[in-house]
Amino acid sequence: MRISFKSILIAASFFGFATISETASAGGRTDLAHLHSGQRTSPPLGWTQFCAENQTECRPGTSAATSVVLNEKLWRELLKINHHFNQSVEPVTDQVQYGTPEYWTYAKSGKGDCEDYVLEKRRELARRGWPLSSLLITVVLDKEGGGHAVLTVITDRGEFILDNQTNLILPWSQSELTFIKRQSPSDPNTWVELGRKLGRSDIVTAGLR
Repeated sequence: MRISFKSILIAASFFGFATISETASAGGRTDLAHLHSGQRTSPPLGWTQFCAENQTECRPGTSAATSVVLNEKLWRELLKINHHFNQSVEPVTDQVQYGTPEYWTYAKSGKGDCEDYVLEKRRELARRGWPLSSLLITVVLDKEGGGHAVLTVITDRGEFILDNQTNLILPWSQSELTFIKRQSPSDPNTWVELGRKLGRSDIVTAGLR
């Protein structure tokens, strides 16, 4: 019997939203619900290049930083958008597509690597009314230790990770990622440390990751 994505989405939505509701209320563990930001650090070179070419996409917001009040409808929307871009964008390295190790852009050709997925998801969620201050591009190491980019979504129930490597959306603390740095909620051009220091000025996120 063939199971449609819609059926999977409904089941995942129900189970996932119930789970995060329980997690959020269990003992008030706010230390696990939210990542702790550290000192200001340099933005990825790819973000600097992207902003030079897309200045309107990188302007600081005019309103105060805010998190999303998550409900079942918005949770379903996150699942749908994450799945859509994970399935519709073909993974290909920047080296293959653009002849350079790192080039951040939208997946206009229908192909891209990890940061291209992130940019597409961020743009679509913003188009649907999600505040950019809750949609933070985040540099991590994946479970194999490779440079990778994901989208962190800040909500009143915690911070969740949209990752092109999986259709599951997990709380940051349940992912198998090592968090390096991300955008500040108050200014997308300000980046802050998230814990691990590697002694390198930048991490190349490009690749089939």
